Amino acid sequence: MGKKKESNTSFLVQGTILAAASMISRIIGLIYRIPLTAILGDTGNNYYASAFKIYNILLIISSYSLPLAVSKLVSANISQGRRRNVYRILKCSLIFGAVSGLAAAAVLFFGAETITNLMRTPLSIFAVETLVPVLFIMAILGVLRGFFQGLGTMMPSAMSQILEQIANAVMSVWAAYMLFSHGLKVGAVLGDAEEYAAAYGAAGGTIGTGTGALVALLFSMFVLFAYLRSFKRKMKKERRANVDSYGSIVKLLIVTIIPVLLSSTIYNCNALIDEAIFKNIAHFQGYAESQYGAWNGIYSGKYQVLINVPIAIASAVAASSVPALTAAYASRKRGAAKRQIATATRFIMVIAFPCTVGMGVLASPILQLLFHDSSELAARMMQVGAAAILFYSLSTLTNGLLQGMNRMKEPIKNALIALVLHIGVLVGLMLGFDLNIYAVVIANTAFGFIMCVLNARSIRRFGGARQEIRRTFLVPALSSAVMGVVVWLIYQLLMKLSGSNLLATPASILIGAIVYAVLLLLLKGLTEQEILRLPKGRLLVRIAKKMRLLR
Repeated sequence: MGKKKESNTSFLVQGTILAAASMISRIIGLIYRIPLTAILGDTGNNYYASAFKIYNILLIISSYSLPLAVSKLVSANISQGRRRNVYRILKCSLIFGAVSGLAAAAVLFFGAETITNLMRTPLSIFAVETLVPVLFIMAILGVLRGFFQGLGTMMPSAMSQILEQIANAVMSVWAAYMLFSHGLKVGAVLGDAEEYAAAYGAAGGTIGTGTGALVALLFSMFVLFAYLRSFKRKMKKERRANVDSYGSIVKLLIVTIIPVLLSSTIYNCNALIDEAIFKNIAHFQGYAESQYGAWNGIYSGKYQVLINVPIAIASAVAASSVPALTAAYASRKRGAAKRQIATATRFIMVIAFPCTVGMGVLASPILQLLFHDSSELAARMMQVGAAAILFYSLSTLTNGLLQGMNRMKEPIKNALIALVLHIGVLVGLMLGFDLNIYAVVIANTAFGFIMCVLNARSIRRFGGARQEIRRTFLVPALSSAVMGVVVWLIYQLLMKLSGSNLLATPASILIGAIVYAVLLLLLKGLTEQEILRLPKGRLLVRIAKKMRLLR
């Protein structure tokens, strides 16, 4: 019984470790984006964001699916005690990663000018070309992270993420400042100092990305070499030495990667498609390039940066769920798999609901606090699109759950349907209602919502898992709604008393978090057993019992 319980919840513990690291990384990313945004301005943020959308598509194609695919193969073989085969999978994956990373880098290098012209941001080419070598580094890094995740430990991935973001933060701000100054000089000669300064500054920001990736790779290689000593000793003791051929492993890798690759590409390319459609329709409607470029800079550099912080938790839990579900299905433990699906979904909803409500209620105060932006446009974007946090958190998790269940085609089919429908929403809102950048926000939210509905249907159909409604959705939703009212009242009161947004915003967020936690426990949204499964669960239970929130 103890073993069952441990296997059922260890993935959540590992997911929480990775989620904590992802949150720390996103917070570091949020902090360094404040000075970076100030240096680049909305125009520079437009170049920076456009470069990353182009880079992200090639990153997805070359290496985004590698961690998940490698972790699936490693997990399945470890559960069968085939360490020799795991070692072969590692070697094949590294070669595969190197080849795919080099190919993607070559495409980006030779196609940069054409792609940036299609995106109507030709000066983003400096930032795009700076990202070329990062594609190769990330492919190798993806294999190493997938290897450790497949072994059931998220710590190397977690630590490498934090180190990556720290190095990225320091180098991005410094390089952006230096190259922005250089761009002013170049632009003064070429006759457009402001545009060239923004473009060079954006390239400086992307230099930080490469530095962070290199630091993470070096750390992961160090951990790998240290771990392989003990791994090889265990491998030599293995009695069953049956291993697959290198050719069959490569075929298995390709078969595993292609569905993940297709679903990830479709799921993530909506941002690039949205930007291309938005800019071209805005140009057709007569808006100036500087105007729609600045709108996109606010959308990508502020709105998306903020909503991606809580979504990172869903990505981490999804990453930890895949190997755990793969092992459960490989061992034909369908009951354990259903419990893992239910536990992961409840965990995500408990976090996503309050983040959604809080971001909507405190949209303007948060933007003023972090970016010194008091514009109505940025605040409205956050308010209109706050629901994207909820929908993308759930759709990201359910994508991972379906992949862990070996239903690899389902996320592809669902993402394709959502992509087509959301493009219709975007074009209709822009041409029919002239909503400009708000059309992008609404269409992006619609994509996440459609994915949630379609993925939930697939999980019910193939996994037989029917999610409990009251504690998973209703209690977090009600607790978040009450929290939102309290947060708004507290913020208004503190602003009247102090007149300081710097004081009122963090204080109201802290009070809101306490109110939400209390309501969640009083309404039995989390049981004592569920809290105990979390890291430091015993401490949390003791505190809750002292406050008489648990009986």
